[in-house]
Amino acid sequence: MESRLLIDVARLKPEGETFEGEVDIIDLDEEFVKPFGGVRYSLKAQLFGSELLVRGRLEQDFDLVCSRCGRDFDTTVKVEDFMVSVEVTENQQEADLTADARESIILTLPTYPVCDEACPGITQKTAQPSGDDRWDALDGLKVNC
Repeated sequence: MESRLLIDVARLKPEGETFEGEVDIIDLDEEFVKPFGGVRYSLKAQLFGSELLVRGRLEQDFDLVCSRCGRDFDTTVKVEDFMVSVEVTENQQEADLTADARESIILTLPTYPVCDEACPGITQKTAQPSGDDRWDALDGLKVNC
C-alpha cells in the first residue's frame, strides 16, 4: 500500500481526472485511537492555470475507546467534503496531498468517542462500606453562620 497521496500533475487531463484508491498515511501513536487499514479516497483533480483543485471524499477505519464505558469499538471516520488547492509550477511533476488528507481525517475524529448514543457509561457503586462509623459524628453537627 502506498504511503503518500500523490497526484501526477504532468499527465493530468485538462478536463480533470478522478482518482480512487487507498493509502497508509495515518500513523498515530495513541493508546485510545488506533487506525487500521488505509485511507480510502475518491477524488477529482483539475488544473486551473497554476492551481490544482482537488475535491472528494476520504474514509479511514479506527479502533477507538468509548469515553463513557471504556470499551473498544470500531468506527469509520468520513470526510465527505475534502477540498484542497495547491499551487503548481510549470515544471512540477506531482502534487503531494498526504499532509492535507491526514489532517482532514484527524480533525474529523470525535473528541469524545462514544460506542453507542445509548451507552450508559460505567456502572457506579454507591453502597457505603459497612462498619465505618467515622463520619457518624458529623451527622449531629450544627453550624451557625
